[in-house]
Amino acid sequence: MDVERAPRLGVIRPTALGFRITVRLHDGQTPEDYGRVLDKLAHAWKVHSVRLASWKPGKVTLVATLSDPLERVTIPVLSEDLLRVRVGMLDTGSPFVIDFRAVPHWLNVGATQSGKSNLANALIVGLAPQPVALVGFDLKGGVEFTPYEARMSALATERAECAALLADLIGIIKDRMALCRSHRVKNIWHPRLPEDKRPMPIVVLVDEVAELFLMADPKSEKEEVAAVATRLLRLAQLGRAFGIYLVVCGQRVGSDLGPGVTALRAQLTGRICHMVNDEETAKMALGDMDPGALNAARQISPNRPGTAVVVGSEGRWRRMRSVHVSEEQAEAAAATFAGLAPAWADLTRGTAAIGDLDAVELEEFTAPDLDGIPA
Repeated sequence: MDVERAPRLGVIRPTALGFRITVRLHDGQTPEDYGRVLDKLAHAWKVHSVRLASWKPGKVTLVATLSDPLERVTIPVLSEDLLRVRVGMLDTGSPFVIDFRAVPHWLNVGATQSGKSNLANALIVGLAPQPVALVGFDLKGGVEFTPYEARMSALATERAECAALLADLIGIIKDRMALCRSHRVKNIWHPRLPEDKRPMPIVVLVDEVAELFLMADPKSEKEEVAAVATRLLRLAQLGRAFGIYLVVCGQRVGSDLGPGVTALRAQLTGRICHMVNDEETAKMALGDMDPGALNAARQISPNRPGTAVVVGSEGRWRRMRSVHVSEEQAEAAAATFAGLAPAWADLTRGTAAIGDLDAVELEEFTAPDLDGIPA
């Protein structure tokens, strides 16, 4: 039940951006009661925002921010550690780090000029100096990732190329499965796996994912779309244990593209939703999360490019703004560290014969029903 009574405030403790305070709950109150009135508290306390930081029985801790830390983000992109990249700042004033070891797969949606491509640029800059392989799927005809091709081990720009490249990646997974079985470990990061046997992690960047599922002629393209959808979903399901990580981007990602997209979304634990042009895309990114995240995404202003609602390793949503990274900066990073890109032939050596899905595997893994995909 809701009990509208003056809060019993504890000691105000200053923070770098404002203050934090512990509030004792009245009988009948719950933390959700405070969660519903955070905007009212912000106006009452004359601060930019108030958020519910934590709670324990009988108490909640509130954090007030005096000014918006996302007004201007100037921190540089930082390659913090293997598969960890600092790409922006959270509304808490803390850096926003994409850590593929903690959250292996990400969905990144946003309209044109919303900051979606800028985030991909930041990832290129952060991952380029690391000992990782980069693979690109660019369904815009290559215009998005071609400038960074020097640092990529493989780049596909047509759906047929994507199907072949995905088959290669499935083959790599099978090869790494055999490696893990031979050493009796469950993943490539297990300490029992010798360091000289540990394979290089692979980060797969997919741009305009909707183009993988759209069909102009269902009769001639349905089989190819089914193969791509099945392989991409299999990659998302199995990739984490074997060092393959996904970043799936799109301007519009909706359930009307077919059940294959919805099934893929379920495997993409990390969510980044910039300003979008349609509510369906926001629901696809955040609809299965906290309803408050969906409301926050609807309020993103087009005058704040790079701003997004994110859900990461904590499982809670936050507002974030990415660092501005120009195409020239990302291209320079790709050129500088081009020598770190392993040849695709080296990564796939010995996997060509097992790269595709055979009939037995198709029985084990049911392909999405693509009958409902619009032409």
